[in-house]
Amino acid sequence: MEYTTLAPTGLDVSQVALGTWRFGRETNGTVETSRSEAHALLDAAWDRGVNFVDTANIYGDPVGTAERWIGEWLADHDREDVVIASKVNNAMGDGPNESGLGRKHVRHQIEETLDRLGTDYVDVYYMHRWDESTPIEETLRTLDALVAEGKIHYIGMSSTRGWKIAKSLWASDVNDWESVSVLQPRFNAAYRAQPLGYLWYGDEPLDLSLPGELDLAVCPYSPLEGGFLTGKYERGGTPPTDSRGDNESWDDHFLDRQWRVLDVVREVADEIDATPAQVSLRWLIEQREFTCVPVLGSRTVDQLEENLGAVDISLSADRFDRIDEAYHVAE
Repeated sequence: MEYTTLAPTGLDVSQVALGTWRFGRETNGTVETSRSEAHALLDAAWDRGVNFVDTANIYGDPVGTAERWIGEWLADHDREDVVIASKVNNAMGDGPNESGLGRKHVRHQIEETLDRLGTDYVDVYYMHRWDESTPIEETLRTLDALVAEGKIHYIGMSSTRGWKIAKSLWASDVNDWESVSVLQPRFNAAYRAQPLGYLWYGDEPLDLSLPGELDLAVCPYSPLEGGFLTGKYERGGTPPTDSRGDNESWDDHFLDRQWRVLDVVREVADEIDATPAQVSLRWLIEQREFTCVPVLGSRTVDQLEENLGAVDISLSADRFDRIDEAYHVAE
């Protein structure tokens, strides 16, 4: 495993992070990743050199389950060897102050997160969503204080539009507060809508210079576009009954530009004896404008092992550009 500095922070992290949103999550009465499976995934990632674990207070049923299971695993490891990111905003209960980015909720939730993880600090603390009800100045002032207290090291922002990111950075700058260092958008080779993959399909393509110009690291979720970039779907194929909507084929779910990207990803995978998933993840790792560390959502150890193969391959400039250009061909 090679490590990269999560610029502009001082953190050195593995080229990929382990995502834990499935830990303890129930879907139709079935737990997607059980406690034993979660620990097995953490062990497998650790054994391959992954030192970056991404979670959130809301992950799992009941909420907090993922953090608690990570805390159990972390108890058998040196805390200083592991980089942990968590998040705050979403509702943790039914009370009027049990969600959002207000000072009361943020301060309560960081204590709850630290207790579940069994640690004194988290390395990256994301604003999980923008809070329209709370002035960003209140949130940033609170997070700045938590940095000063050593409870968090760096501030992140997830799934937030570009102008709001800029507003946040401006507020930190003029008030001399700790600013956002890391973004977590939905972003991958087949999904690059403005800004940083947060808007719905059909929006203008992402300007990849944005995080580079703002000096921000990017840790994208859904790096394989919900499995699309693994190559398991075919044009005209029929989605399973529990997929999104009731459309007649996958053609109704994905745009032509996305199928073009998948075609090129498959070609490149054949050329370098890799899988489409590995090529897609490597395309993210090799972003030129900013540090990019994709968050893996692997369901099983076997899937994780395949995905980790992305750190063992490389893409020539020509192959990287072919994948990039396939998305931008005029419809």
